[in-house]
Amino acid sequence: MFRLSAVWRSLILDSRRQEAFYPIGAILIACLYAIYFGQPSSVVAAQAEETEGSQCGELFQDSDKIDANKGLVWVEGDSFAMGSDDHYRDEGPVRNVSVDGFWIDAHEVTNAQFTRFIEETGYITVAERPVDPEDWPDAPPELLKPGSAVFRMPERLLSTDILQWWLYMPGANWQHPAGPDSSIEGRENHPVVHVAYEDALAYAEWAGRDLPTEAQWEYAARAGTDTEYPWGGELAPGGQHKANTWQGMFPVQNSETDGYLSSAPVGCFPPNDFGLYDMIGNVWEWTTDYYARTRDPNVTDNPTGPPEDQSFDSNNPGVFMRVIKGGSFLCAPNYCMRYRPAARHAQDTGIGSDHIGFRTVLNEPALK
Repeated sequence: MFRLSAVWRSLILDSRRQEAFYPIGAILIACLYAIYFGQPSSVVAAQAEETEGSQCGELFQDSDKIDANKGLVWVEGDSFAMGSDDHYRDEGPVRNVSVDGFWIDAHEVTNAQFTRFIEETGYITVAERPVDPEDWPDAPPELLKPGSAVFRMPERLLSTDILQWWLYMPGANWQHPAGPDSSIEGRENHPVVHVAYEDALAYAEWAGRDLPTEAQWEYAARAGTDTEYPWGGELAPGGQHKANTWQGMFPVQNSETDGYLSSAPVGCFPPNDFGLYDMIGNVWEWTTDYYARTRDPNVTDNPTGPPEDQSFDSNNPGVFMRVIKGGSFLCAPNYCMRYRPAARHAQDTGIGSDHIGFRTVLNEPALK
């Protein structure tokens, strides 16, 4: 039987409900805010508005070409201090880790690139495949349809239940990121989303590449720095946004001072010192590491994470999770706060969402 974490199973089984019980203390302030200021939102309308401002993604308008090392940046191997002791417990302890040199995508895989993969292979993503009723004996029939998880800004918060802003939406997939009535037309240079882990892995294998390990990803994101963010110690120094994140009280109010309500075209924010774009914010990115709350401090040379049977997330016992990195446009100062290289999150491999994407690596020597 196909197994999902408790959160995503609840998402599917309880999609029709207005209230449920999954308390998250980090958004209590947002709940109080929402009592006075409800903010309706149309994701599809916002998507259409953002399409008009997608010209910054034209920096990579030819990124659908997956040829040799095109679009990849060489990252020289070295050692670095991985993790953090200042935030979430699972980020620590800080330890010295070394990685060999590798190539990595300059930006997240785009809709244009993923389209070429689909056209050449005929691949069908997890979100597009038929749902087996035997896997969901308690699900209402109308939800036994292919789909994925979509964020929706609630008009009012009735509790601290995440199901108020996450919806299992039949018809949502990489081609229809906000639901069946949306499309990726005009969003070719946005990162592809609604990709489950096996979808991202299938793309990487087709391109002759791999997905990054957590250590590779964090090393590339830090770009030789040891500060909170790749650009320094402040999230938005001098009021200048360096990444696509959430501004305001999540999940009810986003001032969009960074210019985006949802994803941004790749390359709209400055690259880090390695020349990599959107390592922080925009969309979460898959890594190959299985998730565990702690890491073996004795494994310091090209670590690849724990074996599958040691993967454990106390919120979802019995479900093997992978690590995602980088945060997304939904990470806010009052919620998530994982828009940092050291930050990590456990994610179901069997379902995608509209804020998870990926980039690839090539584990080959530098060109001579």
